[in-house]
Amino acid sequence: MSNVDSAGAAAQQAIFDKLGINTNKTAEQRASSDKLGQDDFLQLMTAQLQNQDPFAPMENGDFIAQMAQFSTVSGIEEINKNLSALSADMRQARIATASTLLGHSVLVPGGLARPDSNGEIHGVFELPQAASATRVSYSDAVTGELLHNEDLGPQGTGLVGFSWTDIPAALRDAQRKIKVDIEANTGKGMESIGPSVYAKVLSASSFGDESTTATLDVQDYGTISANSIDRIR
Repeated sequence: MSNVDSAGAAAQQAIFDKLGINTNKTAEQRASSDKLGQDDFLQLMTAQLQNQDPFAPMENGDFIAQMAQFSTVSGIEEINKNLSALSADMRQARIATASTLLGHSVLVPGGLARPDSNGEIHGVFELPQAASATRVSYSDAVTGELLHNEDLGPQGTGLVGFSWTDIPAALRDAQRKIKVDIEANTGKGMESIGPSVYAKVLSASSFGDESTTATLDVQDYGTISANSIDRIR
C-alpha cells in the first residue's frame, strides 16, 4: 500500500514540477501568507483532479468555472498593483506640475495683496446680481491708510475683474501688504463683497500617502490645495 501511495505522490509531484508549482514552501513562508496564491490554487486543483471519483468525474463546466474564478481574482490583484503604481506616478506628476507654479501668482479668495513682479495688483469679485455702482479701494493692511480707490461703474451679474497698474514706486519697492475692499450697489445701497486676488506661490509640496493632493505655499495665505486653484498669472 505504501508503494502505491509513494508512486501516487511521485506522480503528483511530477505534475507540480511540470506546472512550475512550488510545493516546498517553508513554515515561515506559509505562516506569513494569509491568502492562497496561484501555486496553492493549482496544487489544490491538481489534487482534486487526481482524487476525484472516476465514476463521477468533475464536469468540464465546474473545472472551467473554478479556473475562471481564480483568474478573476488574480486579475483584480494585478489591477490593484497597477493602480497603486499609477497612483504613485500621479503623485509625482502632481508635484512636478505644482512646482511649475513657483514664482507665478494664483487666484485665491481674500483681500490681502502685494504688487507682483510687474508692480501691479489684480483680482476679481463676483456679483450675485447686476449692480448700479461698484468701487474698489486699496489701503495699507497695517495702518489702514487709504492708498487708492477706483469706481468701476455699473456691472452685470458674474465675475468682474479689477486691477491697480500704476502703483507708486515707493509702494512697489517696499512690497507693502495692501488690503483690497470691494463695494457694490445691487439695490440695497453700497455693500461689501469679498474679493479674490492673485498672490505669489512660494513653494509646492506633498505629504502623506499617494492619494494626497499637492499643496502650495502662497504668500500671505499659507498652505492651499493645488486642486482649488483655477486661475494663474
